[in-house]
Amino acid sequence: MPAVTITEREFSQFQRFIYEAAGICMANGKQALVSGRLAKRLAHYQLETYGDYLRLLESRAQPAELQVAVDLLTTNETYFFREPKHFALLRELALEARDKRQTPRIWSAASSSGEEAYSIAMVLADVLDEGPWEVLGTDISTRVLERARCGHYPMERASQMPPAYLKRFCLKGQGSETGTLLVERALRQRVQFRHLNLNEPLPKLGSFDVIFLRNVMIYFNLATKRQVVSRLLAQLRPGGYFLIGHSETLNDINDTLVAVAPSIYRKP
Repeated sequence: MPAVTITEREFSQFQRFIYEAAGICMANGKQALVSGRLAKRLAHYQLETYGDYLRLLESRAQPAELQVAVDLLTTNETYFFREPKHFALLRELALEARDKRQTPRIWSAASSSGEEAYSIAMVLADVLDEGPWEVLGTDISTRVLERARCGHYPMERASQMPPAYLKRFCLKGQGSETGTLLVERALRQRVQFRHLNLNEPLPKLGSFDVIFLRNVMIYFNLATKRQVVSRLLAQLRPGGYFLIGHSETLNDINDTLVAVAPSIYRKP
């Protein structure tokens, strides 16, 4: 069966679809990405055009397919200990919590396949050992959350991980699993992952000491950024920290937070 090409009109319809479903503004010129990721779904349903697939999604005849399409169209590329300054800050906060006998709660709000949440957990487990702490990882993609719960990754994702952590918290793949790592079960069991769309009202999550919202705002327009940040800040404790990606800013998005360092903000 020859490859199906996506028309300009179909592409703009998918831009609207992913914006309405996930608040993501897909840049122009991403036709190859859309067609590449959805081609197998056309084949699965024996559809002739991307327009036919869109009509299938909009008809809700296959309700589960909506989530499949969102999973395929949301980009998820990450690695362990991305942006080390954030983890240095987390270590300081964990030491403070230990001294004050507090239970730090940390939220990885766009956790993708879990590397960020497990990096957070490793720092907390290292400082607080068996002491109490909580890490929540959420994402709009059920596909990456499944991967996160497994905790199984290519070894190259750990190039920034402190070697002592790799040795202490991960199992090195042998035989057919060579070149991969598995986050040890005891740590995996202490990290909770759940499906969440940041563009919708949040369920009751409780309040957090630190919220990571890194490298996700780049996909949102200004109005969506403001709504998402405001929603998340309602869950941040006074004095808590809000961490964003180094290529991102909160200028024009929020003026209630105090900038502590590039990409690090604190709630008064």
